[in-house]
Amino acid sequence: MTAALLLALTAGMLGAVNPCGFALLPAYLSLLVAGTSDTRGAVGRALTAAAGLTVGYVLVFGAFGLALAPLAGWLRPRLPWLTVALGVLLVLAGCWLLAGRRLPAPGWSARAPRLTRSWPSMALFGAAYALASLGCAIAPFLAIVVTSLQAGSTGQGLALFGAYALGMGLVVAVAALGVALVRDGLVARLRVAGALVPRLSGLVLLLAGGYVAWYGWYELRLAAGRRDALHDPVIRVAAQVQRALADAVDRVGPAVLLAALATLLLIALLAKRARRPT
Repeated sequence: MTAALLLALTAGMLGAVNPCGFALLPAYLSLLVAGTSDTRGAVGRALTAAAGLTVGYVLVFGAFGLALAPLAGWLRPRLPWLTVALGVLLVLAGCWLLAGRRLPAPGWSARAPRLTRSWPSMALFGAAYALASLGCAIAPFLAIVVTSLQAGSTGQGLALFGAYALGMGLVVAVAALGVALVRDGLVARLRVAGALVPRLSGLVLLLAGGYVAWYGWYELRLAAGRRDALHDPVIRVAAQVQRALADAVDRVGPAVLLAALATLLLIALLAKRARRPT
């Protein structure tokens, strides 16, 4: 059982950087960076956003594996169109931020309650992340988690589901917390960063959205049997980057990621104490 849990944990970690959806990770981080700045709430904002994205991601995978699998034949050919649409939306959001505007999403409203400031929007983003990733990451999820549930091992299946979610959330939380702390540190030290950081986030969002849309178009060309898609230079370069990220996550392993998360939380705690007036 321990080996199966470790396998599910690793599969969840690699699911965060799967070939179909890995470009959505920097897009997610860009949305986090572009959100309302609150130095005292950097840790809560990052972890809440990471939890929202993870929940949206694994719930879509769970629903697909348990309830929607019979519709897979109908749904799979239509997923690339959803990927293209998601990419276009991200490009538009990136252009909006580059123009110096704030994203008009209720989840990022400064007047929203603290716990909901990023949860709803990130849960929706996690669901979109999962839909874009189904083609590449659903097979390990089905093999590891759903097989146990369908075999009647409910307790083991739920434990594996939790391990998969923990692996996904661990990668996302470390990235989110690191980026949030860097962002708030820059804004606190450099007055110009308050206006510059959202525009840089818009640029990252623009590039990530452009790639996501291109990947969806690539999948549509593959489905149509077009041979030029097999030699797409954009996909080839991105595949090399994705493999490097996946290999790095696999080499690091869950223990190092947990240590990194604990270190970042300690840094945030020490920084918060240092900012307190004496």
